[in-house]
Amino acid sequence: MTAYPSVGALSAPLVEALIRDAATLRLGVETTATGATIVDGGINVRGGLEAGRRIIEICLGGLGHANFVADNGFGRWRTALQITTADPVIACLGSQYAGWSLSEGEFFALGSGPARALWAKEELFGELGYKDEAQAAALVLETDKRPPDSLVSYIAKECGVAEDKLTLILTPTTSLAGSVQVVGRVLEVALHKAHALHFPLERIVDGTGLAPVPPPAADFLGGMGRTNDAVLYGGEIALYVEGPEDEAEQLANGLPSSTSRDHGRPFGEIFAGYNYDFYACDAGLFSPAVVTVTALSTGKSFSAGAFEPELVEKSFRGA
Repeated sequence: MTAYPSVGALSAPLVEALIRDAATLRLGVETTATGATIVDGGINVRGGLEAGRRIIEICLGGLGHANFVADNGFGRWRTALQITTADPVIACLGSQYAGWSLSEGEFFALGSGPARALWAKEELFGELGYKDEAQAAALVLETDKRPPDSLVSYIAKECGVAEDKLTLILTPTTSLAGSVQVVGRVLEVALHKAHALHFPLERIVDGTGLAPVPPPAADFLGGMGRTNDAVLYGGEIALYVEGPEDEAEQLANGLPSSTSRDHGRPFGEIFAGYNYDFYACDAGLFSPAVVTVTALSTGKSFSAGAFEPELVEKSFRGA
């Protein structure tokens, strides 16, 4: 295994700070009978934008930063999230990517964050040559329900940590924190698509991302629609890559969401057209609207894609 930084160790102080500041951040904190910590990011508490920003940085495994910045590109929606990382591949794919599917009874959620690198049973980790060995585990679950205690115990066991070293952060998509943390994946979805396009991950040196922050929706489907539209039609990323210039250009042309057959309609409409089967959607859709790829060997940059401000406006207004 390659000697990468420990996303668990780097994010542990961020998790501790989130729990310590829970009252200020309008978060709920529960300790289970077996010692695990469950942080409510918006189910029975209000949560907030700042909580979501901090949760993004936990998801990035302590290898990235999320900041709110001004953006005048989308009319009245002038607040955006800017994502930067020290190691985009490990931060985004080795930690932030929601690749751990968890279910028990009627409970289902996708897990993201540094605990994935302790579990490391996704095929992706074999390709990355990475497995973490941290002493504590933190996993973010996109859900509006508390997981059963038996599932909490299972997660701890799979991560190889005692239950009192496990923190689960619950972020419903309809909450302020949940909306923010999903939009904070703008860079991650680009890296995931680069991987799907078979671009060598070891040649991706650096990257940044930017996407508008949507208002939270009243229901799960609305929340899924707005957060996806923010990225698909309003998101922008820059990648800095090694290797031949023509391959950087090829990557730029293949990355934008506009390359997908499903591009051009609000995500909620697309999703309904597939009878709400997420996996029936064209996987190529899930990428930012605009990309720029710079070939470090020559310094030349290649851009592709286009913003769709009218679709962003329609989605965010709930029209």
